[in-house]
Amino acid sequence: MVYDDFQFLKFDRPEDGVLLITLNRPEVMNATNARLHWELTQIWEVIQNDEQTRVAVVTGAGDRAFSAGGDLSWVETIVGNPVQIAAVKKEAADVVYNMLACDKPIISAINGTAVGAGLAVALLADVSVMSETAKFTDGHVKLGVAAGDHAAIIWPLLCGMAKAKYYLMTADFIDGKEAERLGMVTFCVPHVELMPRALAIAKKLAMGSQPAIQHTKKALNNWMRMAGPIFDNSLALEMLGFLGPDAREGLDAVKNKRAPNFPSAQSKK
Repeated sequence: MVYDDFQFLKFDRPEDGVLLITLNRPEVMNATNARLHWELTQIWEVIQNDEQTRVAVVTGAGDRAFSAGGDLSWVETIVGNPVQIAAVKKEAADVVYNMLACDKPIISAINGTAVGAGLAVALLADVSVMSETAKFTDGHVKLGVAAGDHAAIIWPLLCGMAKAKYYLMTADFIDGKEAERLGMVTFCVPHVELMPRALAIAKKLAMGSQPAIQHTKKALNNWMRMAGPIFDNSLALEMLGFLGPDAREGLDAVKNKRAPNFPSAQSKK
């Protein structure tokens, strides 16, 4: 693929050696549909092979969202559909493993709400800069499925097991200041400083020794690679959940903006 092949990712070059990638579905808060989800598996190899790019910065279009999770019309095609579940399982793994395989530094500029595959990109970035007005959640349990997209491979490393278990089992939102305090993101800054800070870091990395920086990233990524079997298991358990009744109830609750009434939470008589 080349950059012109992407439909929902926009590209700019604000500095020499720096590629700015914008998730570009602002009319739906940059939610991932089937095409964007697939594009998030493909872009990292394109960057790896691009001699003009030494550092990538990823953000979302507009001020409201980095990416507001999966487009509900797309999620609806997944629930109860084994063929679609298998395809999404592969893509979800590809997002994670292809980011880890990209030797070039990736910086996320988290400008607004981040959920789902967008959150995976935001937190798996090598450096993450988050706006004070932004927030994120791994909302899988609210949908009635296990937290499988990326959480098991990175959250315990970022914030420790106790906090990871709490936030992944409750799906409570985390704001920028708390995310920095927990170690979930590198920096939290006022919203107006978000892009200047992210681009300044990108410029600094682009001017450094590329083998030294890339080899440092490659070595550190082995912490995540060791957790690969844990991630693979979490992803399989997530997809198993899409075949159950809780996922149907969770999807309907999200669509209708109501509290879910999960079948599995009902007392047995």
